[in-house]
Amino acid sequence: MRIALKRLPMLLLAFLLLAPHLAVAQEVPGVSAEAIRIGSFGALTGPGYLYGRLVMNGVEAVFDKVNAAGGVHGRRLTLVREDDRCEPSGAIAAVRKLVFQEQSFALVGGGCSNATLAARGEIEQSGVPFVNFASVHDGITLPRARNIFSTALTSGIESQAQIAYALDQGARRIAVVSMRDAWGRSRYEPLMAEIRRRGITLVADEEVPPDANDATPQVLRVRQANADAVILLLYPKPGAVFLRDAAKFGFRPLAIGQSGIADPAAFEEQVGVPGATARFVTISMVRYTPDSPEVAAWRDAIQAKYPADRLSVFNLFGIGNAQTLVEALRRAGPQPTREGLIAALNTISDFPTDAFGSGITCTPEDGRCNKTVVWIQKPPGGPIRVIGTTTVQ
Repeated sequence: MRIALKRLPMLLLAFLLLAPHLAVAQEVPGVSAEAIRIGSFGALTGPGYLYGRLVMNGVEAVFDKVNAAGGVHGRRLTLVREDDRCEPSGAIAAVRKLVFQEQSFALVGGGCSNATLAARGEIEQSGVPFVNFASVHDGITLPRARNIFSTALTSGIESQAQIAYALDQGARRIAVVSMRDAWGRSRYEPLMAEIRRRGITLVADEEVPPDANDATPQVLRVRQANADAVILLLYPKPGAVFLRDAAKFGFRPLAIGQSGIADPAAFEEQVGVPGATARFVTISMVRYTPDSPEVAAWRDAIQAKYPADRLSVFNLFGIGNAQTLVEALRRAGPQPTREGLIAALNTISDFPTDAFGSGITCTPEDGRCNKTVVWIQKPPGGPIRVIGTTTVQ
């Protein structure tokens, strides 16, 4: 009995030390004494995997680095993936599973805009902190939902930046060539609002459908209007068709793309006319190309974990997103709660990552945490270059 009594203070001390972690493990979904479960949804299969699986691979590379250094307040981070197949119904089902079945503490994800937008209601109602990593539709973050944040540029921010870039380059006769499907309108409508706000009169406003194989009529009208800058709200295929047909007529204005055409090298090949993309610039969400020496360590980490892959800009989306989430988890303290994480995310101000064009800033009034567009260009036959940034207020 005397031995047991002597051990009692030690047992009591051990219990007191463990009690906070045991309480968290019992009370907070997705948090145990050893780990924090983060759920992620996006396309793991099909053509949309670029915006899902590859971005998640970047997230996991950051988690691996953090875990190797001891985790966050002693807890390792685990990523639970769900495939939404870029489908609205798939995203809704994935979010429900991650929240209720997998008991995720927080969510990162959102690859395809229409799918993520469809799941917004589920995410908002759940109250689970969500940091979007790739979807650009303004409706995901606007109007403000207190638990929804984004490290991805939004379509409205990109549209404002396109206008600002054209004016900064001295353009005076601006034309717009756009798709008018749901994706196109998500960019076209904020673009037109910015044009009205600035008092700009367009010299041409043309539509090219997503499946177009010829854009000669649109090219001729824009050329006749003597446009010196053309803002392209197009997928790569119709964008390539427009620039190809413009080159046939010797018409080569400044062409300003957006993140839907994020690979100028592939786009140059798709256009297929030498020199046709010489005056084409487009938007990147990140300030480095995959070959930049600044991301060599991440290039090695991705190749080591996923031998079939090489570093891509989509991995970089995930790297910047995960670094932001990890910083917020650290600020949330050793006894994390979802409300505490939301509050911590709202303290992120000008936070530097290894990916984005400038610091990440989130506020209770605005969950669009990344507002700096990076401009990239590929000279004919040359490498892709970062040529500047535009920050939208």
